[in-house]
Amino acid sequence: MLLAMSVAELTSYKIPESVLVVIHTPDLRVLMLERADRPGFWQCVTGSLDAPDEPLDHTARREVREETGIAGGELLDWRLTNVYEIYPVWRHRYAPGVTHNTEHVFGLAVPAEVAVQLSPREHLQYRWLPWREAADLCFSPSNAEAILQLPRFIATES
Repeated sequence: MLLAMSVAELTSYKIPESVLVVIHTPDLRVLMLERADRPGFWQCVTGSLDAPDEPLDHTARREVREETGIAGGELLDWRLTNVYEIYPVWRHRYAPGVTHNTEHVFGLAVPAEVAVQLSPREHLQYRWLPWREAADLCFSPSNAEAILQLPRFIATES
């Protein structure tokens, strides 16, 4: 089915491969963002690759900058991958027949809670929360599970 689509049609769809970036401080406070298109839905930074060959660490840095304005910090690929079913409400963003996304998890250590410059079309507000509270706030199970892994990765980042 995808072979019958033009290049223009294919490039207008999101790539079903993305990053999830858990931005955190050394004392395990996590940055949470409230989605603009779904008020009440809280998450970490997420975003799809812009091109199939975009390196995952570049996607992670780009998404962090776009969604928060944060340009620094120590990025670590946690080498965790989630494959999940795309919520039906967002499937129209993907090519016809695409139902699953592959998500790569990263951590971004920042020295302290930093001020965030939100992208208003993407997020309404932000909060820095202790890691367990942040996990409880997530609407996405894969996002919550990533945050619950944070203490394990703090040891490897140090």
